Amino acid sequence: MTSLVSHLMPTVTNMIRLDHTHVMSTFHQYKASASSRVKSGLANTICTALEIHAQLEEEIFYPAVREVAPPELLGDSETEHQEMRRLIDLLRRMRPEAIDYDSTLMSLMRTVMHHVADEETVVLPEAERLLGDRLGELGTRMTKRRMQLVAPRSGEIALNMGRAASGNGAALSIAALAAAGLLIARVSRSSRKAKSLRT
Repeated sequence: MTSLVSHLMPTVTNMIRLDHTHVMSTFHQYKASASSRVKSGLANTICTALEIHAQLEEEIFYPAVREVAPPELLGDSETEHQEMRRLIDLLRRMRPEAIDYDSTLMSLMRTVMHHVADEETVVLPEAERLLGDRLGELGTRMTKRRMQLVAPRSGEIALNMGRAASGNGAALSIAALAAAGLLIARVSRSSRKAKSLRT
């Protein structure tokens, strides 16, 4: 990939921040009073996002940080990933109606919040200082690897997002407006193309 393209791609640290934002905003949509379908969709969306995020950090980001930083910078990061995986495994084996489903998701949320706070206040700023001009290249590698991890799970991801949105009228309305906008844009392009061919 050219140097210009790698500079246009998000840096590895900004990609990690975006992942954190996505997971936290999905957590905030979760309501214990929601239907089982919506709870399942949100929980599975959170779990899949965390699984992919942890794998990307462990394969790409953490090794790069270890090359330039003292071992204590990453602290308990991988131990926190193990705890996240343990809670994710529990959630995946439960039904949303289970009495401890909500409390297990809240335990996962607390673990993630602690992990995010550590990374965003200590690890990411220090990585930006130490990795400097490698941040874009690492972001490009992370983007490629993310696509490899997401591709085989795209159906699962879409299904869970649909389940999660089914309880959110505003999200459905926005999705419908976006689809309508795309359709109008496509018809408009086709119309302009036909018109230019006639002239």
